Amino acid sequence: MQTRYTPSGVRLQLHSTREGPLNWLLLPGGPGLGSESLLELADALDVPGSIWLVDLPGDGSNTVAHSPDPFANWPDVLIEAVDTLPEAIFVGHSTGGMYLLATPALQGRLRGLALLDSAPNSAWHADYVAMTRRHPLPEFDLAVAAYSQQPTLEKFTAMVVAATAWNFTPSALTAGRKLLARLPYNIAAVTWSDTHFDHAYQARWWPSDIPVLRLYGGSDRIVSQHGWRDPAYHTPNHIACEIAGAGHFPWIENPEAVTQAFRDFAAEIQLHSR
Repeated sequence: MQTRYTPSGVRLQLHSTREGPLNWLLLPGGPGLGSESLLELADALDVPGSIWLVDLPGDGSNTVAHSPDPFANWPDVLIEAVDTLPEAIFVGHSTGGMYLLATPALQGRLRGLALLDSAPNSAWHADYVAMTRRHPLPEFDLAVAAYSQQPTLEKFTAMVVAATAWNFTPSALTAGRKLLARLPYNIAAVTWSDTHFDHAYQARWWPSDIPVLRLYGGSDRIVSQHGWRDPAYHTPNHIACEIAGAGHFPWIENPEAVTQAFRDFAAEIQLHSR
């Protein structure tokens, strides 16, 4: 797998290449999950050009030190990734999409933007907390207590895996548990975002001159879509696509529908450039 690093340490790993000039940059959510969480999405995409897995410095398994503080310029270092590759389309999942919308300098640098199960502000977090109270998971509570007593990476992973039922619909629990169990996780990235970003986040820009795909699972219980009701986001370039019966990783429950949504999105990008 071809790997590139930007000056600040953003890691770009080439997943696959098809004919065409576009570069698809897949940015994971979490944070701390790592771009390994998007492998099944990358496998499902049937789009022209190259697909890259992107990790911010200090996130996921991207722990090669490029500076004393890898989080110093989060999320503005995303600009470096776009400037590395021409004809770029950023695809941000969950918090990854929020990082993109918190970086207004991306405007004018992209051919397209896809936001997957993401939100325009931090109000989603209160909805998430309310959901966990309505749908408690005793195994998650036990895992949280174990992690609090001994905050190791192993116990953090166990805590996330215990929350599988919040992330996936019943038909995808086995695949979802397998996905969550294999991820690298990065506690430092989780801590940074919780302290500096998650609770104060507000979108700082909205594209008006490029196609924007907002794709989400119709049964996503992690990030509610209520914030998108604001008319400011319903611009002519905005495409909303609900994947019915899917959770927070909709390409797991219904990869075919996600594949088609991105085919249509790629066609819209190519049409827009004419």
